[in-house]
Amino acid sequence: MIALRIIWLTSCVLAAFTGCSAQASASTARPGSPHYAERLYPPWSHGENDPALHQGLAFTVPEVDDMPDFHGSLDHPGLVIYVGGNYYFAMAPLVHAFEAQHPRLRGRIFYVTLPPGLLIRAMALGGTFTSGNLTFTAQPDVYAAGLRKVQAQITAGRLTSPARPYVTNTLTIMVPAGNPAHIRSLADLGKAGVRLVMPNPAWEGIARQIIIALHKAGGTALARRVYVTKVLDHHTLLTHIHHRQTPLFLMQGLADAGVTWKSEALFQAQIGHPLAQVNIPAAENVTAVYAAAMVRDAPHPRAARAWIRFLRSPAAQHIFVRYGFQPFAGTHLRASAHHSPQSR
Repeated sequence: MIALRIIWLTSCVLAAFTGCSAQASASTARPGSPHYAERLYPPWSHGENDPALHQGLAFTVPEVDDMPDFHGSLDHPGLVIYVGGNYYFAMAPLVHAFEAQHPRLRGRIFYVTLPPGLLIRAMALGGTFTSGNLTFTAQPDVYAAGLRKVQAQITAGRLTSPARPYVTNTLTIMVPAGNPAHIRSLADLGKAGVRLVMPNPAWEGIARQIIIALHKAGGTALARRVYVTKVLDHHTLLTHIHHRQTPLFLMQGLADAGVTWKSEALFQAQIGHPLAQVNIPAAENVTAVYAAAMVRDAPHPRAARAWIRFLRSPAAQHIFVRYGFQPFAGTHLRASAHHSPQSR
C-alpha cells in the first residue's frame, strides 16, 4: 500500500512540475545586486576537480560560463565515468588516489556528475551532451548510481552484470546558518509559509527516498503537502539539475530548507558555506546503497574493472567516510529491499 501511494504521489509531482516549470525557471534567475555574491555559485572546486594535466586558458565565470558537472580532458581519455552527482565533491580525491595506483591513467580520466536519470538519457543518445553552445561525445565505461538504478540498467542491457555496491548514505535537512525558519523535523517542512527547495523526481532518485521519509514522518498528507501542494503554490522549488542547487538556493535566500544526503551537508560545512543541517532520526530516515557496473561495450573495459574494484578498496572507503558515507554491508541489501523507489 505504501509503495502504491508513493507511486501515485510521484505521478502527481511530475504532473505538478509540468504545470509550474515556468515559475521555477523565473524564480532561479540571478538575484538583485544587493544579494549577489559570485562566490556562492558553482563550481566550488576552483579547478581542483579537473584531472586534466594541461588545462590551458583558465576561463570560468561562475553563473555565466561554467560546466561544473564535466571534469577532465576529452582528448583521448583512458577511462570515462558516469556517476550520479550526489558525491561530485568526493570524485577529485577518489580520482587522485586511483591515479596513484594506476599511473598510466594519470590525466586521462573524464567523468560526468549529473543525476542518474540524465546520465541514462545521455547513454541512450550515444554518450553525447550539449551544454550551452558546446556539443561533445564521451562514451562511458562505468555507470555508478543507486543500486536499484544500476540493477535496472543491467536488466535493460545497458550495463553488464554484476552491480557492485560500495557505500551507503542517509538523508538530512539542510538549512541556512542559524536556521531562521526554526526547522526541527521533517514535519516542519509541511508548515504554511516554509519555503522549500527539493530534488526533482523527474530525474533524481533521492526524491523517491525523500517521499518515503516524509511518509514515515507524517503519512501521505505530509508527502503530498511538500511535493504536490507546495509545488503548486510555489512554496516548493524543484531542482533543475541535482541537489547542488539546494545549498545555492538556501544561500540566495530563496528557500528556508531542503532535504539532501548527509554527505552533501558535511561537504558544505567543510568548505565553509553558511549552512547547517537538522538531523532526521533513524525511524524516519532511509539508507541509500550506491553501486557501480561496467557499461556494455565499454571502450576501456580494463580501466573500468579497475575503477569498480577501487571503489571498495581501503583508500576509496577512507575518502567516502570523510564525507559521511558508510561502507556497504550485506545487511543494507535486506533493509533496502523494503523500499521500492530507486535510490539516487
